Amino acid sequence: MKTIYIILSFLTLCLSGFSQNAENNDLKVVVENLNRTRDDLIKVTENLTPAQWNFKESPERWSIAEIVEHLSIWEILWNKELQVMTQNKPQPELRATCLPDSYYKEFILEEKTHNSADITHPRGFIESKNTIVWFTKLRDINIKFAENLKIDMRDYFERTGTPNPRNMYNVYIYVWGHIDRHIRQINKVKAHPNYPK
Repeated sequence: MKTIYIILSFLTLCLSGFSQNAENNDLKVVVENLNRTRDDLIKVTENLTPAQWNFKESPERWSIAEIVEHLSIWEILWNKELQVMTQNKPQPELRATCLPDSYYKEFILEEKTHNSADITHPRGFIESKNTIVWFTKLRDINIKFAENLKIDMRDYFERTGTPNPRNMYNVYIYVWGHIDRHIRQINKVKAHPNYPK
């Protein structure tokens, strides 16, 4: 009987450790991807000339400066959304209603064009290279916010009436995936035959 009790105690300890590691791993993945996509965006836009910042593939397409301004606007919106989520009560019972992480990854990285809300359209108020300075400052705020999280992100949900509400980790997939998506767009702009050399 004592042996069974020891084995059960050991298994309980292992499982609780696994749960804690899974939670910590989520935070680690989030922080790593927030840093990675910030650094990737800086790298893909470094040393651009004013002509390169402002080149458009066609009149209706965005320039690199406009793409980065759009991403900066989203950094503000993501920050607000995530802060509001932390003010909700944890709802672990909603985990069963979640779509898999792969759903959010596939959606944000699909090749299909997404229509951006008018509020996130660039207005050209920030000059060329200053857009990346603005983005970096906002992203650094969001990284610090994530680093200080002391909650299980998979238990915090948006207030939504949809049958499959997004949890905080799902939202973070969009935060870093959105940058990956637009880095792909920036590389397409740079590959255009008329892109200034």
